[in-house]
Amino acid sequence: MKRYGKILTALLLVSAFSYISAQESEFRVLENKAFGVGEKLTFDVKYGFVTAGIAVMEIPKLKRISGRDAYHVTFRVNTVPSFDPFYKVRDRYETYLDVEGLFPWRFEQHIREGGYSRDFSAFFDQRRGVAKTSEGSYDIPVYVNDIVSAFYIARTFDYSEMKKGDKVHLENFYKDKVYPLDVVYHGKETIEVEAGEFDCIIVEPLVAEGGLFKSEGNIIIWLSDDDLKIPVRVKTKVIIGSIDADLTAYEGLNGELFSKR
Repeated sequence: MKRYGKILTALLLVSAFSYISAQESEFRVLENKAFGVGEKLTFDVKYGFVTAGIAVMEIPKLKRISGRDAYHVTFRVNTVPSFDPFYKVRDRYETYLDVEGLFPWRFEQHIREGGYSRDFSAFFDQRRGVAKTSEGSYDIPVYVNDIVSAFYIARTFDYSEMKKGDKVHLENFYKDKVYPLDVVYHGKETIEVEAGEFDCIIVEPLVAEGGLFKSEGNIIIWLSDDDLKIPVRVKTKVIIGSIDADLTAYEGLNGELFSKR
């Protein structure tokens, strides 16, 4: 009987392993030439002609999460000391982006803007289709994004055959709902920032909720016109005027920056 028990145990282990393998194989695999571990992008955040803050987008490391390798992506925005008395900002966003499938496993948002503060986190159970947040559990569609992961996956899209006005549809989860997030292609332009002169493609994410800035209007992003598609400029409208984030420095890129003149 012991022999049969061992055989049964072995069969159960094989069955379980096969089930896990099948589940893992259900995840998509997407090509990514745009970014990797070590990338760090730094921006001056300008309000009119005044440099109000510094923003840093970074992928410092890989992390094992839910049995998968994920990029640990961080996005931080801090006002400079001279601007703090007017409106102090200490914002931090984090996402854990699946290396092979480019979908998020976890998202964190920590906002400190003036007298306003908010902390929010969500674990995306991509196997069961549930977002477990700091405020409850909610059903989600397959490969749903948070706002940071949506930005990074948009960098991997092929815009070369798109015409002005063409869209790529994504879905963005925030707080307790799933919102549509369309990325609209607006053509090409050459712009100059502190980091250099770049040939860029222009895209507009139509963000309904959960953006990286509190905005009333559109957000326009200039991405380098090459495989890396690094953000060179971000312009967003606020209550009065607009905020520009211009690239000042970069390091740890995933390849050669062919768009730089």
